[in-house]
This record gives sequence, structure tokens and C-alpha cells, in this order.
Amino acid sequence: MAEQKASVLVVANRTAGSHELLEALRERAAQGPAKFHLVVPATARGVSWVADMNAGTDAAEHDLEGALEKLRAAGLEIDGQIGDPDPVAAVQDAANQGNYEEVIVSTLHKHVSKWLKLDFPSKAAHATGLPVTHVEARTKTTA
Repeated sequence: MAEQKASVLVVANRTAGSHELLEALRERAAQGPAKFHLVVPATARGVSWVADMNAGTDAAEHDLEGALEKLRAAGLEIDGQIGDPDPVAAVQDAANQGNYEEVIVSTLHKHVSKWLKLDFPSKAAHATGLPVTHVEARTKTTA
């Protein structure tokens, strides 16, 4: 009988293809069979959000496609989707649509991360009721 795989929700945008997130997912997979679902919130960047709240979709699609390619190439079982521009709504939507045991949140480092200024890892835990692991990437995705 095949061992049941844990379902892990992963939330990231600019750090979705980062080395730090890849290593965190490898470590998690080493703990036991796991499948991952990556949600990339379509958060607008820079001043574009003033003109259009949905301006982040193209960047999110780029981040998602690059990250999925990189993570699958590393042997991880992962799929993904574009999420709500609000990262808290995105994680809550995904948690409501699937059945997950835990959440991994990837952010930029604390000096530049808007998500950390909003205390997103704690909000993700509160929104989902699941344990959250925070991964802090030193660099943006190079995918």
C-alpha cells in the first residue's frame, strides 16, 4: 500500500523560484512523502496597483510558470495557481478549495518584504488554522 502524501500549500510571489524556497521544499519532502500546491498572489508591484488592482496578473503568471518548471526539475511533485491580489485572501481561498496539512510562506527578507510588514505568516496561520513555516529568501526569483 502506498504511503499517503501530505498536502502542503505554498504561498510566494517574487520568491517563488528562489533557492531558499527550493531548499525548504526539498527538506519538507525529505521528512516524508509530500505534494505541493503553489499559490502566487497576483499582487501588483510598484505604483501600478494605484491604476489597476489587477495589474499583477502577468507578473504572477511569469513567477508561477518559472517556479513550477524549476521545482519540478528538482523532482518535486507540485502544481499551482494564480491567487487573489491580497495574499491573505489568496491563502484562505486556496485552503478552502483544498485539503492541506500545513502552509509554507516564502517572502523577501525582512528589510524589503511588504508581506512581513503586514505580518503575513501569522495572518496565514490564522486564516487557515494550519501550521505555517516561513522561508525568507535573500534574493528575488531568477527564473
